[in-house]
Amino acid sequence: MKLLKKPRIIVLIFFLLATLIAINPQFDTEGVVIKSVHENSEADLAGINNPSKDIAPTNYEKIERVNGEKITNLQEYSQLLQETPLNEQVRLDTTLSTYTIIKNSDDLGLSIQNIPQSNIRLGLDLQGGTRVLLKPTEQITEEQRDNLIEVMKARLNTYGLSDIEIRSSDDLSGNKYVLVEIAGATQQEVSDLIASQGKFEARIGNNTVFEGGEKDITFVCKNDGTCAGIRDCVPTSDGYYCKFEFQIRLSNDAAQTHADITENLEIITDPTNGQQYLSEKLDFYLDDTQVDSLNIGADLRGSLATSIVISGPGIGLTQEEAVQDALSQMNKLQTVLLTGSFPFELEVEKIDTISPALGSAFIQNAIFAGLFAILAVAVIIFVRYRKLKIAIPLLITSISEIILILGFAAVAKYNLDLAAIAGIIAAVGTGVDHQIIIIDEIIAKGSEFTYSWKQKLKRAFSIIMAAYLTTLAAMFPLFSAGAGLLRGFALVTIVGVSIGVFITRPAFATIIESLTQE
Repeated sequence: MKLLKKPRIIVLIFFLLATLIAINPQFDTEGVVIKSVHENSEADLAGINNPSKDIAPTNYEKIERVNGEKITNLQEYSQLLQETPLNEQVRLDTTLSTYTIIKNSDDLGLSIQNIPQSNIRLGLDLQGGTRVLLKPTEQITEEQRDNLIEVMKARLNTYGLSDIEIRSSDDLSGNKYVLVEIAGATQQEVSDLIASQGKFEARIGNNTVFEGGEKDITFVCKNDGTCAGIRDCVPTSDGYYCKFEFQIRLSNDAAQTHADITENLEIITDPTNGQQYLSEKLDFYLDDTQVDSLNIGADLRGSLATSIVISGPGIGLTQEEAVQDALSQMNKLQTVLLTGSFPFELEVEKIDTISPALGSAFIQNAIFAGLFAILAVAVIIFVRYRKLKIAIPLLITSISEIILILGFAAVAKYNLDLAAIAGIIAAVGTGVDHQIIIIDEIIAKGSEFTYSWKQKLKRAFSIIMAAYLTTLAAMFPLFSAGAGLLRGFALVTIVGVSIGVFITRPAFATIIESLTQE
């Protein structure tokens, strides 16, 4: 009990309690929560808000019932949603409100997950997804990169992808990169959305009528079967061909441009059906590649046409594959029209995809390896010093150090990935070295000089501080110039070693001093 009154022990206990509050471990994890809401989806239009990044995972909005049926897991949620026919109402009872949503597709626009077990956020390596490192093809300023990141976030959010992490990164040569991490997304989806500039143009002859983005586009029909969807699917010699259509509305300036360009075009008659069209077609280009071409009705010559129907194809070996391809292409085109193009072209430097199953295996292996390593260290310390009152405190402070690092991650809303785990291991390993220094100094005997406990502790911490500063000197360059994994490793190592030097090492020294004097 006397030990618990020591200032350094009190500090350690305080931070451990604060950490447990921040982590907020959950023991009752029955149910599902709303992780994200896709922009312009049925759920978004019904009034369900996207969780703020400031909200802790354990405070996400919980779905309690679907159509009056209690929900305990993801399987039950998916089953009840599938049982609801298309164009029928779905009633969601949540911890915040009750929502009524018209089911226009099998996806309401919600990203759902089981109730989080804590506020610790898992990174891409541990929950699955895609990581892409992008490099602009030209030299850009910091402001230009920030603008690029904002456009990229808007495009990915509009497309319906959730759990997006986009950040800047530099290398030692001064090259500027953008690192994109998206949980649950496939490599193909990410490549299609961010590897291309996404420049959309509608042309009549050599004249541009309108471009993608809010300047020319005031409305894009999305997630509404009355003005967007698959309009035709026919078999071909190679499989199936499906055609999608969706409506857009042009700004007044774009409509005026259309009127000016079409005013002097000739009217021709189609000999097959007798319908009259203008002599030039409306061609759609995505990144300078033509994706479709439409006839312009004769009645639109010189008129302020604000409503335009965009169409495109979807192909596949089966009708289902063709439909899915058409839906994917339509979603991509709608996204580009809503958000506009990137300000400059990008190159994919590296792209990685990790499956959720592999991420789960990483977690299990990391926990097992961590526990085994700590126990092995404790055994080695016991064999070396033959004293349980030395080995057990070392074990306790090492575990405390891990808990404090996890608490920092929860408070800072930092996503734990394999790099972070490597940083934790490095920090704990450094801590064991420091603890051995403290042990050797405190219990040293037979020295030519006799030092007081304070002198011994001062000698130990002078060595520890030198090692600490050396670690910082090695990690800061990685943190400031590291791309991707190196940056995360450096950050967690710096935080972990700092927690050890200023919180757990002093507490450990106090414990050892008290126990050895008894």
